[in-house]
Amino acid sequence: MIIIGENIHVIARAVSTAIAERDAKVIQDLARAQAEAGADYIDLNVGPLRKDPEDIMRWLVNTVQEATNLPLSLDTMNPVAMEAGLEVCKTKPLLNSASGKTDSKEQMLPLAKKHNCDVIISVINDRGMPPDVELKVDSIMDTVAYANELGIPNEDIWVDPIVLPVSTAGEGQGFAKSSLEFIGILADLLPGVKSTVGLSNVSNGVPAELRPILNRTYLVMLQRNGLYSAIADPSDKELIGLVRGKLPGIVELIHKTMDGEEVDFSSLSSREADYVKTARVFLGDTLYSDAWLES
Repeated sequence: MIIIGENIHVIARAVSTAIAERDAKVIQDLARAQAEAGADYIDLNVGPLRKDPEDIMRWLVNTVQEATNLPLSLDTMNPVAMEAGLEVCKTKPLLNSASGKTDSKEQMLPLAKKHNCDVIISVINDRGMPPDVELKVDSIMDTVAYANELGIPNEDIWVDPIVLPVSTAGEGQGFAKSSLEFIGILADLLPGVKSTVGLSNVSNGVPAELRPILNRTYLVMLQRNGLYSAIADPSDKELIGLVRGKLPGIVELIHKTMDGEEVDFSSLSSREADYVKTARVFLGDTLYSDAWLES
């Protein structure tokens, strides 16, 4: 499992302040910490970046590259900022992310070809977020075909089904389950493509103490279905341990739950039971509420 470290994100006040003040130490400390925790890429999420996009992105990329040799994932909706960052990357980066929206196809995908980089393409299109697996498939097949016509091979494409919060009024569980199904069939639909998700989205809006168990469980489930990578927090040691083979007992319990096998809760520790209960939420067997672990 490839982990793309998510912790340099402009939504975090410390990061936005560091960028505004060109405080390299804050950014570099975050980059080093993620590298030491086991990240394979470092994501630089600067959002739309409307003010001084070229200067800021160049500064950020160069600042991180002084601290680590890991490849970078450049995450911005601003094509001017994106190209400025791609131009100064020392190793093959990820363009994160393109989509099936017309402006993205016309502005972001050509940058991936021009700079010979990998590109994350989401299932979103001009109509918005496809509501089911079939429409996600239709959307991504169209966008990947467009990318192929530009000369971008499947092997350079990472597909993102877009994970939504599981807590969202019933719909979240449906989207979580459909993303599991989508990842499970993606390799057969588009041989050579990779897959990725923004993992922490699944637990947005959930009480802070409950977010880790959701993120960890869902990542194990996605990995079982063939997920290649995740944008996630590498400082979560248990999450990294789960997807890198260090907690096989818990992984096996989650897999059994996915297979519909009966689990004897009386034989489980409270920690093991929490993982089984959480897997059942993602499968739609238990209705999500903030008290799902108490049932």
